[in-house]
Amino acid sequence: MVTRREFLDTLAVGAAGLAVGSTAKSYSQILGSNDRLNFAVIGLHSRAYAHLSSLKANKAAARITHLCDVDSNTLDKFAKDTQQELGEAPSTKRDFREILAIKEVDAITIAAPDHWHTPMAIAGLQAGKHIYVEKPCSHNPGEGALLVRAQQKYGKLVQMGTQQRSSPHTIEIVDKIHNGLIGRAYYAKAWYSNTRKSIGFGKEAPVPSQLDWELWQGPAPRRAYTDNIQPYNWHWFRIYGTGETLNNGTHEVDVCRWALGVDYPNRITASGGRYTFKDDWQFYDTLVTSFEYDEKLISWEGKSCSGMKIYNRDRGSTIMGTTGSALVDRDGYEVYDLKGNKVDEFKLGKQTSSSDLIGADSMTDAHFANFIAGIRKGEKLNAPVSVGNVAVTMLQLSNIAWEVQHELHLDSKDGKVLNDAQAMAMWEREYEKGWAPRL
Repeated sequence: MVTRREFLDTLAVGAAGLAVGSTAKSYSQILGSNDRLNFAVIGLHSRAYAHLSSLKANKAAARITHLCDVDSNTLDKFAKDTQQELGEAPSTKRDFREILAIKEVDAITIAAPDHWHTPMAIAGLQAGKHIYVEKPCSHNPGEGALLVRAQQKYGKLVQMGTQQRSSPHTIEIVDKIHNGLIGRAYYAKAWYSNTRKSIGFGKEAPVPSQLDWELWQGPAPRRAYTDNIQPYNWHWFRIYGTGETLNNGTHEVDVCRWALGVDYPNRITASGGRYTFKDDWQFYDTLVTSFEYDEKLISWEGKSCSGMKIYNRDRGSTIMGTTGSALVDRDGYEVYDLKGNKVDEFKLGKQTSSSDLIGADSMTDAHFANFIAGIRKGEKLNAPVSVGNVAVTMLQLSNIAWEVQHELHLDSKDGKVLNDAQAMAMWEREYEKGWAPRL
């Protein structure tokens, strides 16, 4: 097998020939259409359908020319759906490195599992591609810092998929908070509730014939294939996923820190456990985290296996200030005075469900539109990786606080843990030989 490093060493030499030889069927369509950006979507399970929907919504400026997934059944189905939605047949590859070698591809979108986000994004930057990467942008704090440096080094755009940053009503209410709507904002509470079922105890099994298990694992240390990991339950295994905190908390905690105008906290505490089921799930199903600043506080409450709503919502953020509070979620916002009386609201006319694994919506359309405008016109990104990585690192540190079972004291400049070798040992991860991302 060719490693990532060996591949990148030969990328420039082989790119032209590979592009001509492998993609003739689609480039007959592309010639003469240089005003549209050519996108490749990588990782085609669930969330990738939101990418398809949003690129369709932005089809005047972008097109999907290539698709990639290590599962041939998933790849074939998504290719058929893409042709049906967009009217053009994309080229398909099972190895993302072949996609990166095609010079006509302008941008890649990454909806692969978390352990792939940073290695794939950095490889894409090194191949000259713009990157749209789903949250979390990294598997661990060290990766996030490396990806920020990579973006700065290679100069292409990297947008993280915290799409609420492009939601017009969220932009509006955050701006109002910054301008004194609720006085001095000092406390923000974020939450998420779902009713996930047990993943049971996996058994070693033959790798399905349609799945390239070696490439699926990629940068992660090798382990035998078991029947309860792929395509979704990898979220709950430490070597691949990042738990519910990063899976969903990234969105709401990012809104909280945006509204409060803060970056890295001074102190993090986290408490929780796997209470509901006994199975292979390696993270908590219930977690309560506090992020403490000099004069402000953010709290995160994640419940993977209890559908008990807060403020009649599966998920959301409440920002509290000296003269009132604002409740904001993906569907609108509400404003309250100090006594809890509603004084203003905005509604989109729908209600988001935490059971929706795709999340195709207008704010994702807007987030892609912002990314495309950034590439074509130099528009400022709403969620550049340097911004998105702050909330990601905070939440990864909350995972670490839960693991080590004690509070963390941080350097508020970069989020690194102070005077705590046990916690800092988890700042980075172990990689399969030949797969560690490097600049």
